[in-house]
Amino acid sequence: MSRKPQPAALGDKSRIEVTFDKPQLLGRVFGEYDQNLVALENRLGTYILARGNRVQIEGEASATARTRDVLNDLYNRVVKGEDVDMGLVDAVIAMSSEPTLDGIIRHEPGGAPGPMIRTRKKTIVPRSATQARYIEALNRNDIIFALGPAGTGKTYLAVAQAVSQLITGSVDRLILSRPAVEAGEKIGFLPGDMKEKVDPYLRPLYDALYDCLPAEQVERRIASGEIEIAPIAFMRGRTLAESFIILDEAQNTTPAQMKMFLTRFGQNSRMVVCGDPNQTDLPKGQDSGLNDAVGRLDGVEGIEMVRFGIGDVVRHPVVGRIVQAYEGPDA
Repeated sequence: MSRKPQPAALGDKSRIEVTFDKPQLLGRVFGEYDQNLVALENRLGTYILARGNRVQIEGEASATARTRDVLNDLYNRVVKGEDVDMGLVDAVIAMSSEPTLDGIIRHEPGGAPGPMIRTRKKTIVPRSATQARYIEALNRNDIIFALGPAGTGKTYLAVAQAVSQLITGSVDRLILSRPAVEAGEKIGFLPGDMKEKVDPYLRPLYDALYDCLPAEQVERRIASGEIEIAPIAFMRGRTLAESFIILDEAQNTTPAQMKMFLTRFGQNSRMVVCGDPNQTDLPKGQDSGLNDAVGRLDGVEGIEMVRFGIGDVVRHPVVGRIVQAYEGPDA
């Protein structure tokens, strides 16, 4: 960056200089055309000047400290081989305001890695404080309810964890399910066999799979039965042992369907139930199985509830603002 640094004023203004050991990595930290530094300046109200392996930060004392912490975090992630994109930059900025999570989130050189999920195609790290707790819950509990608005990574992280356990052999099967409920519209009868009829409802689960596994492996494992993607109605009468089971869009189940699904749980399995209690597509007057289950099972041993909020939305920042506009600041 070539801009002339602004002189630091008196009061609570400060100027910090950070030196990095591997300047050849700073291009990945700063982003194309320094877009990551520009985002930091805009979000935290600081001024950043980069020359060689030195970065000078000016602004309010608390903001300069946060900017330094974010840059160090991004740099250490690049050193560890992670990719840095705008989504990660936004997430690290958000997490920098939560000092109680330093030991979980921050990547210190030579220190123990934070929570992460390794798949064939990528290593996935948390992009919000709640995602960090969620990843830990996915490693710790038998049944996890992931509750919250769209864009918080509930289903994506569950699929990634399931893929990780499948490729390491800790489970034999990955079972992905969701209710075949239309989102506020009637699309009529669909052509084709049963698979072709239900696949449109299950497309988001396929998308997450292809992001974690090469396409040929996804197809091979589906053909062999190691990965099964099916509507919730197909779960009736089964006992799912040695499996990682995910129910997506759980707010669109009825209480009877939810009870049926939860009681499929078998030995050496893990089950994740994902849904947004505020976004049901059930007919008016029909109770949601997700809300019913949360009311009955919250606090039951072996079951953990992870609640995401608007601040955990990790899609484009405007998605979080859209959710807030529709559901209010306390959603």
